[in-house]
Amino acid sequence: MEDLKIDPSILPTPIRAALEALGNEVVTLRQRIEQLSVQLNAAEALADYDPLCPVFNRRAFIRELDREIAVSARYKTPLSVLYIDLDRFKQINDICGHARGDQILVDLARQLLSAVRRSDIVGRLGGDEFAITLPRAGPDAAGRKAVALMLDIEANMRQSAAPSGHALDIGASCGVATWRPGEGSETLLKRADADMFRIKSKRRGQRSPGQDQPPGSADTHTA
Repeated sequence: MEDLKIDPSILPTPIRAALEALGNEVVTLRQRIEQLSVQLNAAEALADYDPLCPVFNRRAFIRELDREIAVSARYKTPLSVLYIDLDRFKQINDICGHARGDQILVDLARQLLSAVRRSDIVGRLGGDEFAITLPRAGPDAAGRKAVALMLDIEANMRQSAAPSGHALDIGASCGVATWRPGEGSETLLKRADADMFRIKSKRRGQRSPGQDQPPGSADTHTA
């Protein structure tokens, strides 16, 4: 009744009791609304993340990529995307089982997070495919980052071994695409995906990504 600026002493007892009960209900409802708001914020945060790996899911990654594109368009700064796909990943499930395959994906996600800047965004697009945004990075810098990641991922995978003693001969192909004015996130990702497949086709039968044409070089000179 203080909020209503009413002196309870001037009210009849039944009305005062009714107003006090109503006030208590309002307080309870406010507390419940605050609890629901906290729960909703937590649920929204969880909805952004991949159910297996500690990175954004595809929906959240696309949303963040759209934001980065808007920043690049406004301030005329470069923006590149890396598209990463594991090579010969099927043998992990065949030799070690799906649980081991899941752990490999989690380890890869953590490796990617540790290898990027705080401003970069890592997302799992599905299966063994991941993507990274590189704000303020042009094709040359992004290409160097892609090669470094391929080498690091392959080195880390070689350190793992299957229970049967077979080495896990797993690597990664990493494509690059640099944003073009007027281009949307899906088109940018498709170009990075296409570059990844170009790299993967060149890597088949090879073991050193350094022998390949640098990632992103296919469209470096395109408009």
